[in-house]
Amino acid sequence: MTKQKTTARQAATKAYKTAAWTRKEGKNPEGGLNAAGIASYRRQNPGSKLSMAVTTPPSKLKPNSKAAKRRKSFCARMSGMPGPMKDSKGRPTRKALSLRKWNC
Repeated sequence: MTKQKTTARQAATKAYKTAAWTRKEGKNPEGGLNAAGIASYRRQNPGSKLSMAVTTPPSKLKPNSKAAKRRKSFCARMSGMPGPMKDSKGRPTRKALSLRKWNC
């Protein structure tokens, strides 16, 4: 068994690595966070009740179900956020992707 030495650069990288939910590893390319991002957010914010997006189409949800209410609330909050739906290169922003994922 040989013990590997860590360089100063590797140690600095490990010490200052941010949570997955703030990096690409924790984000879903279609919008929102993936499972790793949600787990990372919960670790960093104990007691939070963050859960996965409601991706079920509104027509398949019962009108007053918990999921339907979460979806409606998210859409109302997020739709009113300032910011563009596309960036300077014409690609959808994270805001646009999340609204699309939640069927807003």
